[in-house]
Amino acid sequence: MCGKRPNLLFIMADQLRYDALGCAGRFSISTPNLDRLASEGAFFSKAYTPIPVCAPARQSLLSGRSADSFGALWNYDFIPTNTVRGNDPSWLHALAERGYRTSLVGQWHASSEEAPAAFGYETYSPFKEYEEYIRKTYPHIRYSGGWMGEANPIPLEDSRTHYMARRAMERLDEYAAAGDPFLLMWDFADPHLPCRPSEPFASMYTGSDIEPWDSFGDPMDNKPYIQRQQLVNWDLTQTSREAYVDCMARYYGMVSQLDDSIGRVLTHLEELGLAQNTLVIFTSDHGDTCGGHGMLDKHYILYEDVVHIPLIMRLPGVIPKGTRVQRCVSNCLDLPPTIEEIMELSPSGARHGLSLLPLLAGEDQPARPNYTIFTSNGQQFGLFTQRGITDGRWKYIWNLTDIDEFYDLEADPGEFHNLMAYPMELDTELLASMRKNLYTALIRQGDPFAKSPWLKKQLVEGKKL
Repeated sequence: MCGKRPNLLFIMADQLRYDALGCAGRFSISTPNLDRLASEGAFFSKAYTPIPVCAPARQSLLSGRSADSFGALWNYDFIPTNTVRGNDPSWLHALAERGYRTSLVGQWHASSEEAPAAFGYETYSPFKEYEEYIRKTYPHIRYSGGWMGEANPIPLEDSRTHYMARRAMERLDEYAAAGDPFLLMWDFADPHLPCRPSEPFASMYTGSDIEPWDSFGDPMDNKPYIQRQQLVNWDLTQTSREAYVDCMARYYGMVSQLDDSIGRVLTHLEELGLAQNTLVIFTSDHGDTCGGHGMLDKHYILYEDVVHIPLIMRLPGVIPKGTRVQRCVSNCLDLPPTIEEIMELSPSGARHGLSLLPLLAGEDQPARPNYTIFTSNGQQFGLFTQRGITDGRWKYIWNLTDIDEFYDLEADPGEFHNLMAYPMELDTELLASMRKNLYTALIRQGDPFAKSPWLKKQLVEGKKL
């Protein structure tokens, strides 16, 4: 890159599915601002999270490394586990050292021991200040909808999405006035359940308008035991289809509300004259079942509902308008080297991903495999190790202590039909190839389980029932 160094506005949603954006072309959900952002830059149709859990995904983004490789196996605030360290090399530190003003607005869920300042953030506007504001301004509000969500009586302007948008715009005002290059990380806690959209978004969608996800109505045949146990753990075994669809309508409303707040900040960026020299990245840490497979949340599974996520990038003059990237990519692993290349930073440490710039330029990028991998380790209901791989058509999931899963995403987009239970339908050569590719990728990332000689034989020698 040449010329003036670009700014970076990084927007991270929490628990947003790939198919819950209008520009994904799947469902009738209104996200005009994100759709516009995608039309003005690049939209990735096969972006995946490396791990569908909040804190480990954010730690992968900070470090550019698989969370499993440094022991961040699940959310540290459930069961203590390792986290990244503030003195670890990172692209964030590198930006601060290059004179970038750095700020975080919203959620900090990357370290149990150190504050954002230890990682290079100059300023931090936490949700805690919003929560204190709500307690003082609306002291009598109580919620009763549980995890299924409900309409929020708090006016839109005082909703969490729009309150934090104002904080983001204040930071932009500050940076525009000073003329300093900046990184603004805006990390949402939405549309993470329970979804509580404010009006007009609370009534924008109704259950009768909603077309259920592909994964609605899974009979759970030939699936790992833990998936059926999940429904028991969450008290969902008697939940009706109507209740799930109503929950989905609130999820839609929350996504549209999030989009509205993002639109306000993007408009403000333009009004300040910063849009032409600002790299805007929008993505999510992971998705949400939201009724898919009869579940809520994201644990103990590697279904598309939770691993397939949105990724949009815009930088005028660098990323051609209307770019559509069809290759499989890993958002939290591929974005650090991409940011380093765009910002002309030296690589700040070991990288488990590859820069996305060649794909954005329409180049083939031979070094990039035609697949991506993702992992999970369980959490509050017990530990359950999973490793998965997909090329966008086929998906193989290695469940180390239970039946494996193999899906044809083209013929079975809801992932109902586990081909591992039907040997006559299973392409054994394809299965062996995907197991080998998964093993190779896990070894390269330093995965602690793939390195075990006791487990290597499952993938390399196919010794798995």
